[in-house]
Amino acid sequence: MRLKPAFLTLAIVAVSQAQTADLLVKNAKIYTVDPKTPKATAIAVRNGKLAAVGNDLKAFEGPTTRIIDAKGATIIPGLIDSHGHVEGLGSSLEMLDLRGITSEAEIAGKVKAAAAKAAPGEWIVGRGWDQNLWMNKQFPTTDSLNQAAPKNPVALTRIDGHATWANRAALDAADINQNTKDPDGGRIIRDAQGKPAGVLVDTAQGMVRRRIPAATPEQVRRHIARALEECARLGLTSVHDAGVGNAEIAAYHALAQEGKMPVRVYAMLSNQPALVDAWLARGPEISEFFTIRSIKAYADGALGSRGAALLAPYADEKSASGLMITGQAAIQDVAVKAAARGFQVNTHAIGDRGNHETLDAYVVALKGTNNKRFRVEHAQVIAPEDFIKFQKYSVIASMQPTHATSDMGWAADRLGPERVKGAYAWQTLLKLGVHLANGSDFPVELANPIDGFYAAVTRQDKQGRPAGGWFPDQRLSREEALKSFTLEGAYAAFEENTKGSLEAGKLADFVMLSNDIMTVPPAEILKTTVTLTVVGGKIVHQQ
Repeated sequence: MRLKPAFLTLAIVAVSQAQTADLLVKNAKIYTVDPKTPKATAIAVRNGKLAAVGNDLKAFEGPTTRIIDAKGATIIPGLIDSHGHVEGLGSSLEMLDLRGITSEAEIAGKVKAAAAKAAPGEWIVGRGWDQNLWMNKQFPTTDSLNQAAPKNPVALTRIDGHATWANRAALDAADINQNTKDPDGGRIIRDAQGKPAGVLVDTAQGMVRRRIPAATPEQVRRHIARALEECARLGLTSVHDAGVGNAEIAAYHALAQEGKMPVRVYAMLSNQPALVDAWLARGPEISEFFTIRSIKAYADGALGSRGAALLAPYADEKSASGLMITGQAAIQDVAVKAAARGFQVNTHAIGDRGNHETLDAYVVALKGTNNKRFRVEHAQVIAPEDFIKFQKYSVIASMQPTHATSDMGWAADRLGPERVKGAYAWQTLLKLGVHLANGSDFPVELANPIDGFYAAVTRQDKQGRPAGGWFPDQRLSREEALKSFTLEGAYAAFEENTKGSLEAGKLADFVMLSNDIMTVPPAEILKTTVTLTVVGGKIVHQQ
């Protein structure tokens, strides 16, 4: 039967409409992270997904298609930060920023200025101090803060989030005195007379933090919304939020319901018994913009504050071996329960003892090769005999390149010349076939993924030091680094079939850059900015 002209016209129109893209980007230099088609020049987007990735996509143009001429600019898949603290980033934008300050006196000056504007008794909070940047490299005491803010309690969080520097008013508010005992998994730094000197490490921080007025639901929501906008500006299209409670979950649900999440979030439940038990009974929540199917545990503290748990004492403090915040038995318990209920476990482990006990706890739950995708967050210092456990039990290493470049000036002092060889060992893990997902741990480090990419491929500071890189054999190639911030991040969240590479059928998450980070000289990488961020086919940032 021959089609009548009217029917033929309708058929052609229907096919044309089916092919028409909502958005078409052409004349680009595209790195797809798809080994089948590693490069392309054009992307067609329809209904929030990639309709096609290739070269000549003119067939997808239609009267309603938005066309962007990239004029040779570089496009990569949307960047994924596999370990950040979203509410923490948002709140850090509203407190004293102490990052990079090179003296205790300068910080005290900032506190004094804040106190001049604060009401008596109002808490002054800040984040980012690092005594390793100071001339004497010693923990500070209450003295300078007492003078700067005599009428206000002050609590300043160390850059790694694992120590708090407080003044006398804050210690008094928390009833911390000479007779106060160190809590389990924590340490009160004391003076020669045994009195609290002003710094609280790991769980000891909670004694002061509990006295600080909690953020209201409205503030939590504002912090998260502000942080997600910042992530979109930086080219992050997905973030793994490493530790959320009920307040953050409620804020995410509200933002998602209102369509106000510019970035996708894979949230890890804080390892609080009531919270975890409730979600294990309920089961995972999986959607395009907000997912909960993992639990965040803490094995130990941080290296900079000597809270990271080591198998042997610190090289620069023989009386200290760090702190186990959660012991092996407790990690094993949550791991076994989570594995049975379809939840992933992601455990913060920095020291070689922290990693050793975490991996041995996982062994019981995982038994051998598996697809549970348990993760070790940070995996900073690993004993030689423990590397193979990542491979044998299919454990993902979730690491942060800028931790290596931030710590390299003093890491060997903490660890000694032999133990440091097992630190920040990216290539050692990759050569075993271990999945390596990269991130920043913001606000501990800056959230900019370009900084992380640079650190991954150079292992140098921003001035190009040391020449050739710190332990250069552990550097990533640019291809490995890009994959670790895209497809491997997706894999670490069970999402590699929907994101992480630019392939037809996947979510239309991609970014355009001002420089080609895959070819420019290393110093030029740091000058790169994100000119366009697209999430689900929607432009969420444009320079």
